[in-house]
Amino acid sequence: MSSCISAIGTANPEYRTSQKDIYQFMVEAFDLDQNNASRLKLIYDNSGIEHRFSVLPDFGKKVNRERKLFQSFQDDKPFPGTASRMDQYQEKAAGIAAAAAKKCLEGFDNNIYSKITHLITVSCTGMYAPGIDINLVELLGLNHSVERTCINFMGCYGALNALKTADYICRAQENAKVLIVCIELCTLHFQKENTLDNWVANSLFSDGAAAALVESSCQRYGTGNILSLDTFYSEFIPAAKNEMGWNIGDNGFEMKLTSKVSKLILKHIPAIVSKTLEKAGMNVDDVNTYAIHPGGRKILEAAETALGFSKEKNDYSYQVLRDFGNMSSASILFVLEKILTEKTSEEKTILGCAFGPGLTVESMILKRDSDARL
Repeated sequence: MSSCISAIGTANPEYRTSQKDIYQFMVEAFDLDQNNASRLKLIYDNSGIEHRFSVLPDFGKKVNRERKLFQSFQDDKPFPGTASRMDQYQEKAAGIAAAAAKKCLEGFDNNIYSKITHLITVSCTGMYAPGIDINLVELLGLNHSVERTCINFMGCYGALNALKTADYICRAQENAKVLIVCIELCTLHFQKENTLDNWVANSLFSDGAAAALVESSCQRYGTGNILSLDTFYSEFIPAAKNEMGWNIGDNGFEMKLTSKVSKLILKHIPAIVSKTLEKAGMNVDDVNTYAIHPGGRKILEAAETALGFSKEKNDYSYQVLRDFGNMSSASILFVLEKILTEKTSEEKTILGCAFGPGLTVESMILKRDSDARL
């Protein structure tokens, strides 16, 4: 018995800021001289990002910028601690997550909310208890008996673990309706230490939420395009475990992201994807569409070079990167939403990959079917 994604919805917070304006904010925050400002500009100009979203107004144009969290960058002034950042997360995250879930389910009748049997939440940018899972049950009017699972702190590949978990549930319980909700408020964790790791991390990350409905293919509630979940495979690279990290510090969550990550993906992803395809009983020629996590332009280019496919086959990932930046776990669902809703009758075999601390490579094979109840 197979399972499928029947619908995907996305949402972003209200503050949309150009990459140029964020660059100006960073020059001020890091107090850069002309030479270092030019170095930072190269990073921003080559990021492949045009706009990003934040729950904070802090990163906008200087002339009308409101400072809500990052009020001072002077060394003798207190910088926001983890508690104040988590206060912002607790205040903002549930509403954006609920908006994505409602968008996901808007194509169904209102009975769909009472039919949700499982809720899986995904986030690596904030935690509290009672958590966002209970908030969503109340905001969406789900049954209080809905089975809840929280996937926390796994990073950019968290959504693939959620899809894998939902697939296991639906294969075991054919009447299951699993709602996945990813919510990431990455911009709460801006760090002012003047390091290359911080320059790179601050140039990429953004805020967003995405939700997906997963159900058994033979017990679908609605009609329309679906993404059938075919195969999952995961592997981590022990030699690369120090190149990407995510830690809780006194002043927010601290990202470690070295320049070696794209090179390590280039080196190791072919063997891992080969195992994914072997598990699925396929070869690389069977894949006609790619959904690579838009973690950055270098990440996308490394995957293309390593696996030998054209940029055009991964175009949706570039679109998401350009328009939204890297929203951590939510990003891959933004890409899959574009594939799911594309106005074409063409069937697609999709290879999806996401990367995170470990260095972990999560991969999956999906198949897009148009308006077909299986």
